[in-house]
Amino acid sequence: MFSEYDVIVVGAGHAGCEAAAAAANMGSRVLLITMNMQTIAQMSCNPAMGGIAKGQIVREIDALGGYSGIVSDKSTIQFRMLNKSKGPGMWSPRSQNDRMLFAATWREMLENTPNVDFWQDMVSGLIVSRGTITGVVTGMGQRIMGKCVVLTNGTFLNGVIHVGEKQFGGGRMGEKGATGITEQLVELGFETARLKTGTPPRIDGRSLDYTKMEEQYGDEEVVGFSYLPIERIKSKEQRCCWVTYTSPEVHEILKTGFDQSPMYQGRIKGSGPRYCPSIEDKIGRFAERDRHQLFVEPEGWSTVEIYVNGFSTSLPEEVQYKALKLVPGFENCKFFRPGYAIEYDYFPPTQLSFTLETKLVRNLFFAGQINGTTGYEEAACQGLMAGINASRRASEQDPLVLKRSDAYIGVLIDDLINKGTDEPYRMFTSRAEYRTLLRQDNADFRLTELGHSIGLASDERLELMNAKKQKVAEIRRTLSEFSLDGATVNGFLSDNGSAALTEKTRAAKLLLRPGIGLKEMLTAIPALASAVDETDPLIIEQVEIQIKYEVYIEKEQELVAKMATLEHLIIPDKFNYEKLSAMSLEARQKLSKIRPATLGQASRISGVNPSDVQILMVYMGR
Repeated sequence: MFSEYDVIVVGAGHAGCEAAAAAANMGSRVLLITMNMQTIAQMSCNPAMGGIAKGQIVREIDALGGYSGIVSDKSTIQFRMLNKSKGPGMWSPRSQNDRMLFAATWREMLENTPNVDFWQDMVSGLIVSRGTITGVVTGMGQRIMGKCVVLTNGTFLNGVIHVGEKQFGGGRMGEKGATGITEQLVELGFETARLKTGTPPRIDGRSLDYTKMEEQYGDEEVVGFSYLPIERIKSKEQRCCWVTYTSPEVHEILKTGFDQSPMYQGRIKGSGPRYCPSIEDKIGRFAERDRHQLFVEPEGWSTVEIYVNGFSTSLPEEVQYKALKLVPGFENCKFFRPGYAIEYDYFPPTQLSFTLETKLVRNLFFAGQINGTTGYEEAACQGLMAGINASRRASEQDPLVLKRSDAYIGVLIDDLINKGTDEPYRMFTSRAEYRTLLRQDNADFRLTELGHSIGLASDERLELMNAKKQKVAEIRRTLSEFSLDGATVNGFLSDNGSAALTEKTRAAKLLLRPGIGLKEMLTAIPALASAVDETDPLIIEQVEIQIKYEVYIEKEQELVAKMATLEHLIIPDKFNYEKLSAMSLEARQKLSKIRPATLGQASRISGVNPSDVQILMVYMGR
C-alpha cells in the first residue's frame, strides 16, 4: 500500500506543516501523518502569529521559502507592528488571524504542494534498525518505511488535560493523546520529562459589552509578513480588538479555587511557561498588582467566538465563570468552553545535533514542542529546519545550519542544543546578541539567497530580493551625493525641531539627525523626491534604517567576525574532557554530555565559563 518515502512527518501542527512543505519543495517524497485531517495547522491557543521576536521568526521562515508568512497574511484580520517607538532591531510584526481560515489556507497550500501525501492515523511506534530509523508503525498496524522521520508531536505525547480537580487524557480539548512513542524512545536511551501549558476560556462575543473596554485598532499601513507581493487586508477592513482588566475582586474570586487548582495542589508536575503564566500564577507571583491586562480578541471574520488573552487558567470552570463576570464588559458573558492546562512529554533538546537530528538514532529528527519550546512560530521554524535537513539527509547532501548571527532561528536552535530547557522556551529579542543585524525588515537580504541555493526559495523570491537590494543601493548613492541648502530645507527642519543649515549638506547626513525621517524629507523636498523616484514604503524604510544605524550595524558585524574565530576552532569528536582537572566539574560534565563541535559552541553552554574555555584552548594547543 505504501512505498518508501524520503521523509515521514509525524504530526500536522505548525512544525509538521513547515517540515512537510520544505522537504517536498526541495524534491523529497513526503508523507504527512496526522491523527485528524480536520485539524491540520490548528491554532490550538491564541489566533495570532508573530509578536515580540516571534514576528522576526515568521519573516525568516518566509525569506527561506516557508509558508507561515503567506498563510498568516492570507488569514489576517488585524495587523500591528509592535515596538515602533523603539529602534528597528526591536520592531516586531504581529497579526490577529481568522482561526478557521488559517488552518484551511495551510491545508490548501499543502494539498497543492507536489510530493506531499497524507495519512490519517496515530503513530504508535518507530522502526529502528542498527541505530537508524527506517519507518513508523501506526495505530492501525501499518508499517510505513522512510529514509528519515520528523517527529512533531506537539502536546500530544501522553497528554493529560486538567480543569480543576478533573483530569483526562488528551492532546487538545476534544482530541485524544498519543501513546507509545515516549516509551519506545526511553527504551532506546532518550531522556524525557514533562512540561505544562495552558489556554484561556472561549467566550460568546454576543454576550460582551464592548463599550466598557478600550478599543485596539490595527496599523494604518498593513505590511504583513511575506516578502511576496500577495494581496493583503486593507487597513479599513481590519477587525478591532479590545483591552480590559482584572481587579482585586476578580483576584479574590480566583483565589477561592486555589485549593482545587491542579497547579497549586501538585497534580501538575511539569513546568509551565514563565513568560505566559496562568492567571492564578500571575496572582501568586505578582501579588503587589491589583489588576492584570486582558486582550479581547475575535477568533475570525464569521464567528462570535472570543479569545481572552491573558486569562489562561486550569481552575474549576465555575470559578473561571464567576471571576470573569466581574471583569468590565464581561458581566453577562457566556462560555463556549473553559480554560484548561495540558501536561505532556518532551525530550530535552541537548539530545539533538544542530540539524535537529537526534544523537542516539540516525535520520530521526525532532521539531516543535517535543523539544521543549512554546509558540507556533518557534515550532514552525524548527519544522522548517528539520524538514530541510531531513530532505538533505535523504538525498545525501550536506546539512544546513544557521548561526546565531544569521537568524533568530539560529539563536533558538543554538540555545536549545547548548543550554537545553527545563521550562517551555520562548523567543525574545533579548536572546539575540546581534539583534541589530537580525531585524524583521531585512530577513530577505539575510536568507533568501540561501533558501534559493538549497532549492526552497523560488526564483521569484530571489528576483524580488535582488531588485529590492539594487534599488536600496541606488537610493543610498543618491542620498550620499544629493546636496541640500538652507533655503531648501530650513523650513522643514524648523517644523521638525531641528537646527537650521548654515552650509550645504548631503541628504544622507541630514537623515542622521534625530526626528528626521526619509519619508517626511521626500514629502517636503520635491527636488529630492524627484531624484529618488521611489514610493515603496518598505524600500524607503530600509534605506533609512541602513543609513541611520550604519555605525551600530558595523559594530555588530565586527563582533560577529571576532566570534567567528572561535566557531572555526574544531574540538575533536572524542575529546576526553575528564582529563582537564583544572576545569570545573560542572563544565566537564556539561561538555561530556553535549560534546560541542567548536570552541564557540562550548563557550555558550550553560555552566561553562570563560576560564573553562581558556583551559580547553590550552589543551587543544591554541
